[in-house]
Formats: sequence, C-alpha cells, structure tokens
Amino acid sequence: MDFVDLFPFAPEVGYLSLALVNFFGSLIPFVPLPGFLLLATMSVGNTFDLHILALSSAITATVAKQIIFYVSYGGRKIINEKTRKRMRPFERLVKRYGAAAAFFAAATPIPDDLVYVPLGLAKYNPKRFFVATLTGKIVLSYVIVLISHHLGLSLVEPFLENIDDATPVYLGIVAFGVMMTVTIVLLLRLDWAKILGRFAPWTLDENQED
Repeated sequence: MDFVDLFPFAPEVGYLSLALVNFFGSLIPFVPLPGFLLLATMSVGNTFDLHILALSSAITATVAKQIIFYVSYGGRKIINEKTRKRMRPFERLVKRYGAAAAFFAAATPIPDDLVYVPLGLAKYNPKRFFVATLTGKIVLSYVIVLISHHLGLSLVEPFLENIDDATPVYLGIVAFGVMMTVTIVLLLRLDWAKILGRFAPWTLDENQED
C-alpha cells in the first residue's frame, strides 16, 4: 500500500476540506495525526500550491489550539480545587517558559495540548500564546509539506509496503488518541509539588502567582 492510499480522496478534497479536517483534528485534544497525514498526502506531486497548504494548515491548527487554550483559561471553574492544587507547580513551570514552550510544542509533532492546557490554566498571555503557536505551526507545516513534496514520503512508505488494508492504520490513530487522553488524565493526578520540588523548587512558591 502506498502512503497516498490512506487518503485516496486527497486530490479531490481541495484546500477547504484540508482546512476543515485540520481544524477539527486539531480541536480534538491529543489527536493531530489525521490533519498531518492529509497535509502530507496532498503535498505529494504538483496538484496543490505548497505555500497555501502549509499556511492553511498552520492557521486552522492555531485557531483550534487557541480555542483549547481559552477553554483551559476558564478551566479553573471546571477543574476541582484539589486537582488545581496539584497542577499549580506545573502551571508555573510552563508559564515561565510560556512563549518558548508554546513554540516548541507547535513546531514539533509532540502532543502539544500537554503544554497548551497548563498554559491556559495558568492564564498565560493570549496574544503571546497565539503568536508563538502560529509561528511554530508554520514551521511544522512547512517541514511536513517540503519533506512530503521533495522526498515523496520515501521515508514512510517502506513501513506501509506490506500493509494491504488501511484499517489498522486508522485504528492506530484512534488508539494513539486514547493513549494521549489517558496520559493527560494521569498528568492531572500527579503530585507535581513532589516531582518539581526536587529540581525546580521555585514552582512551589505561591508568590509566583499573578
């Protein structure tokens, strides 16, 4: 199976469909893979303009992440006080490196919501968050687009050559999303004061609050 078989409809979906898939894929926490894969597939060949693909992907993903950020921003009313107390040291950690953390999370294929949710809870500056996230998403989108276009995904296709049915790949994407959701639940239950107190004791200082 070729990589493009994962999204055989890619040449027909167009820019708007990519934007919608990428937006809703980014809006669902911890499951960005569908948007990444569709972007990579559409970048193969010369059917689409590479700059439009990259910028469309970056902008729609950033808008979705901004929504997640604002939901987390008001999360103090949603998350119970016991959980908030456990999370505060971690919130202070990511807030200190806010722009850099947001950029790194956006520019790499890591589950970025692991950084964005605490930044929202810590009430990080929304404008700085938007600029850092958009910049990072532009970098990541261009990397995906250029690699896919110029290498023809030769680095990925060998892993798919013995796969005849794409269903296991789709199930793998779903399983990844479930794993990331479980991960964030576990993170919410960790005693961050005990963990960070060992190497970042300043995160325990209540005076670090706004």
